Amino acid sequence: MRVLGLISGTSHDGIDSAVVDFDALSSADAEHGLSASVRHHASAPYDAPLRERLVGALPPAQTTLAEVARLDTEIGQAFADAAVTAIEAAGPVDLVVSHGQTVFHWVSDAEVLGTLQLGQAAWIAERTGAPVLSDVRIRDIAAGGQGAPLASTIDALLLAGRGSAGALNLGGISNVTVVSGAVDPGSARAWDIGPANALIDAVVVDRGLHPDGYDAGGAIAASGTVDEELLSALLADPYYRLSPPKSTGKELFHLRYVQDALGGREPSDADLVATLTELTVRTVVEALRPERLDELFVSGGGVHNDILMSGLAKGLPGTRVGRTDDLGIGADEKEAVLMALLGHLTWHGAAGNVPSATGAAAPRTLGTLTPGAEPLRLPEPMAAPTFLRVRTERT
Repeated sequence: MRVLGLISGTSHDGIDSAVVDFDALSSADAEHGLSASVRHHASAPYDAPLRERLVGALPPAQTTLAEVARLDTEIGQAFADAAVTAIEAAGPVDLVVSHGQTVFHWVSDAEVLGTLQLGQAAWIAERTGAPVLSDVRIRDIAAGGQGAPLASTIDALLLAGRGSAGALNLGGISNVTVVSGAVDPGSARAWDIGPANALIDAVVVDRGLHPDGYDAGGAIAASGTVDEELLSALLADPYYRLSPPKSTGKELFHLRYVQDALGGREPSDADLVATLTELTVRTVVEALRPERLDELFVSGGGVHNDILMSGLAKGLPGTRVGRTDDLGIGADEKEAVLMALLGHLTWHGAAGNVPSATGAAAPRTLGTLTPGAEPLRLPEPMAAPTFLRVRTERT
């Protein structure tokens, strides 16, 4: 089965796509697994005016239902453009999976009550003729889960049988999946740790420190000095003391959050970026040190920040810190491949969440299907896979 996965993450910078071929595998002891061949991967930035309006509508800013409706349409059309481009490069697909763009993750007293992703799937179905799976988080939330991190689904399958290992994603928010021993993937644990690039990017954009809106390679942080007083104030946030499963987003960690934390302090731009970078390092290290992991595989934009990566390696001396490339999946493509995997699972009637990771009451088949040009004809349900092997064979 060939599936196209589409996602725009918490950095709100554009759309990642991955076309993946899935085939069934059986191991010597009769476990059921999947082989995933990544045929194509690309990233398409949002048009600057659309991204500006999207960011301008996010909390804590105020917006209108009219603007939400416009964004839902225009983001859906942008996803449709990305889908057409991917299909032109890799050939027809059986299913498109669109995560859309998260604009609000509703958390109250550590309980997730709802989530909203924009990007109307009908635009994708109309442009491509393929069925589209969307709205993949809400079923887990309705079952009592956090709706995140759904990366735990692919992480648990990739890490199966590796011993004590973790998969860390450093996007706008940092999230981790942890397995211990030759564990059943269904017992993996996962949670959102805190801000990864969200606060760094917010300051870089606000102060015009880099034309692309991020600290390329960690160069700005490397030129500054950590403000320990500010760092202590940031680390005092009660979110870090919550027990997993837990999730968060830019509803909490945004520019005004930084401005409030400064409390009259006036560090230099470089010192502020260095401090926010150390916040990411420190929160990840403090979350993972008790896990005593043998291996940690990192993905997301943060893998390109040398200060972040060196800080993690230094803070976790007993853990081999590498990239998810070592598992066969590129650090920049994992989330799009995750979407494709969720689509394959839903299409075959298998659960797409890991309740031990999200906190849901039970496994659930995820998402809402929008028919393409032909009526939907779903196959017979399959057994849930217990491992995943990924290889890249780009077109």
